[in-house]
Amino acid sequence: MWVVLPLAFIAALTVAGGVFYAGWDLLGVRELKAEPRIDSKTLFDLVKLSFGVVAGAGGLVALVVAYRRQRVDEDGALRDATRLHSERFTVAVSQLGDASAAVRLGGVHSLAHLADDAPTRALRQTCIDVLCAYLRLPYTAKSDLPPGDTAARHEYLALRQVRHTVIRLIRDHLRLDLEHAHSWCDYSFDFTSVVFDGGDFTGAHFHGTVSFDGARFSGGTVSFGNAEFSGGTVSFGNAEFSGGTVSFDGARFSSGTVSFSIAQFSGGTVSFRNAQFNGGTVFFHSAQFNGGTVDFAYARFSGGTVFLGNAQFSSGTVSFDGAQFSGGTVSFSIAQFSGGTVDFRIARFSGGTVFFGGAQFSGGTVPFDGAQFSGGTVDFRIARFSGGTVFFRNAQFSGGTALFGNAEFISGTVDFDSAEFNGGTVDFAGVSGVAPPGLPSSGGPLPAGVTLADAW
Repeated sequence: MWVVLPLAFIAALTVAGGVFYAGWDLLGVRELKAEPRIDSKTLFDLVKLSFGVVAGAGGLVALVVAYRRQRVDEDGALRDATRLHSERFTVAVSQLGDASAAVRLGGVHSLAHLADDAPTRALRQTCIDVLCAYLRLPYTAKSDLPPGDTAARHEYLALRQVRHTVIRLIRDHLRLDLEHAHSWCDYSFDFTSVVFDGGDFTGAHFHGTVSFDGARFSGGTVSFGNAEFSGGTVSFGNAEFSGGTVSFDGARFSSGTVSFSIAQFSGGTVSFRNAQFNGGTVFFHSAQFNGGTVDFAYARFSGGTVFLGNAQFSSGTVSFDGAQFSGGTVSFSIAQFSGGTVDFRIARFSGGTVFFGGAQFSGGTVPFDGAQFSGGTVDFRIARFSGGTVFFRNAQFSGGTALFGNAEFISGTVDFDSAEFNGGTVDFAGVSGVAPPGLPSSGGPLPAGVTLADAW
């Protein structure tokens, strides 16, 4: 109070002085007329002015005191609301620990309502943390149940129902606009090491920090279809995709960071069909593609950065069939293609940069059949073709830049059969090894923009 009151007086005097000076200036006053003697009316006006100043000061003090009282009342109301919230929170958490699945379901809904009614952001985050912690509890997936154990199966089904209710409630709140009073979009979610055997995040908006680190997607369908990753950080680091289907179909990556670094794709299907990568950063650094199918078919890469550097493609199928690379950066630098199929058939490279620099093609199949290189840069410099099959059959090089400088063609099959070179730059300068079939012959005139190694 002893700090606020002097500051309030100073502020009042400053405002009054400013108003007086403005009026003085607007009226064009140059000086005051001296009055050696004043009459009774003027004296009475001075007395009234003095009383007005005293009354104003008293009113100012009353205003500050009333504001102080209001703050105290609000703090008291907040304490009452917090105490009531804590009582309800204790009841809801105790329901989550009940042996009955029906009671646990009631606890889940109670916690969700508590989060919506929480008087502070921190209390809402606490409710969300408890719901996420419930999903992190030990959970045996259907595939790991003892065969013929009816009791274990019934317990699994009951627990699965509760878990999927938690996921559904989180999804519903993530679908709300960021400005909505009950939106959870910009809150933190910790799904570390959670076992997912299904779940629906379709249309969710991820603006905060979300961790799926070490999560295991082992069955069922988990959908992130049409989800929006537009801020914050979403991490799937060390996640294991070993069964079922995980769908990012139509998802939009427009800002923030989404990381699949060191994730293991060993089974099932992970689909990014028709996804839009137009901003932010998506990491697949050191990810292992050793089974199942990862599908980027008809995805659009128009901005931001998608980094698959040092990833290992050893089995299974990764499809970029029909994908559009029109902007941003997609990097496969130092990636290892040693098995399975990584499919770029009918892909369109019309802008941005796609790096395969230093990549090692030692096994499996990487087809670029029918791909269109009409803009941007596709960089295979220092790549090593030592095994497997890389097809550029019927590919069209009509614009942009394709660089193979200092690449090594040691063994395996690299085929440019029926490829068309009618524009842009295709550079094989400094390449070592045997010329792949289908390239223009150095014995005759080369198409404009094509440069072959001296030995070819």
